[in-house]
Amino acid sequence: MSKALIIFGSTTGNTEAMSDLIQKTLDENDMETEIKNVIDASISDLNGGHDLILLGCPAYGDDEVELQEDFEDFYQNMAGLDLGGKKFAVFAPGDSSYEHFCGTVDLLEEEISGMDGKIVADGLKIDGDPDDAVDEIKEWSASLVKTI
Repeated sequence: MSKALIIFGSTTGNTEAMSDLIQKTLDENDMETEIKNVIDASISDLNGGHDLILLGCPAYGDDEVELQEDFEDFYQNMAGLDLGGKKFAVFAPGDSSYEHFCGTVDLLEEEISGMDGKIVADGLKIDGDPDDAVDEIKEWSASLVKTI
């Protein structure tokens, strides 16, 4: 059975809710999933025994992309890692009225690609409340199973 790891940061609960729904969908599609709040994760998790790693981080800031505060240290510690072709997907809730709508998705994908990680799906960017995008989140999550 394929294994996935979901690492998320969440302040308002939206990214956590997305993470829970993604985990449930992956589990329903015969993928063994582990979920960690970023404050409980370590950089070594990125090179663990998972077939797929998902990173969820909301974005803040008007003038530039700002990572969720709990995710900031994790992101900084990623610098210089060799991800050796590991498979990744990135997701975030956001607000399209901001200049950098879900900019953390783009930021994380760029960082992962620069460390020889493989982005296996377009990042999932949800505008507003994830409860209003359940079908979109489930569809995206189910599509990830085919990338393993």
